[in-house]
Amino acid sequence: MPAVPARVRRATRPALTTAGALAGTAALLLATAPGAAAAPPAPDQPVRPGQAWMGSGTRIEQPGAAPGGVSAYDTSGVQGIDVSHWQGAINWTSVKNAGISFAYMKATEGTTFKDSRFGANYTGSYNAGLIRGAYHFARPNASNGATQANFFASNGGAWSRDNQTLPGVLDIEHNPSGAMCYGLTTTQMRTWINDFHATYKARTSRDVVIYTTASWWNTCTGSWNGMAAKAPLWIAHWGVSNPGIPSGFPTWTVWQYTATGRVAGVSGDVDRNKFNGSAARLLALADNTP
Repeated sequence: MPAVPARVRRATRPALTTAGALAGTAALLLATAPGAAAAPPAPDQPVRPGQAWMGSGTRIEQPGAAPGGVSAYDTSGVQGIDVSHWQGAINWTSVKNAGISFAYMKATEGTTFKDSRFGANYTGSYNAGLIRGAYHFARPNASNGATQANFFASNGGAWSRDNQTLPGVLDIEHNPSGAMCYGLTTTQMRTWINDFHATYKARTSRDVVIYTTASWWNTCTGSWNGMAAKAPLWIAHWGVSNPGIPSGFPTWTVWQYTATGRVAGVSGDVDRNKFNGSAARLLALADNTP
């Protein structure tokens, strides 16, 4: 979930009083404060290509689970966050000190968009000692899966066995800009996902992680089980004690359990996630070891 900063009212004419000058100075400081981020599209507005983030389609399916403010959630176990340019500048040392073990950040979307904060987030999280990875927001109506997998692998989605790099993520969820399944049939969607997976694995040697919801997967792939033995599942299910998983998948690997989390070092709301296993198993996922 992107951060939602307070709106700053713009004066229609120059302020001439001392009070007005002070108010203007305060507004300027707020607008330029470190970590400040632009507001994302409101829930009742479409998300244009290039604006999407992990969960921007999920909020269409689960609107009641993403209210304003902080919701209750389980912070036990191995915790993580996911971010994009909507979070603005992040203090990754503070994130690490807050007990966060891993982070994913948006790298690409569709065939041309590169997230403006990816480089800073990817390097900053690594230097702070987090295990981190990159995600690609899928736009299946923009090209075939292979084209987008190649774009992702060439622009942040690569992998190396360095104890801190997780396999890339295919973020495929409810279209935040239009028809739920991007205009594809279930057969076409299965082909698209399989081509993305095969191309990404050929480029990186890793199986891509799939981020989705049970509702989207069951509807748009026809409850397909073709990825269950290939791709770790990252399930988005907010505001529940246990997530529902798509048909065909035996279990979840990562669970995005809220879009309104708070973590030191991040301004405003941030998606929070839980890894299904120990810290040693998270490292094994990163290093591709049994």
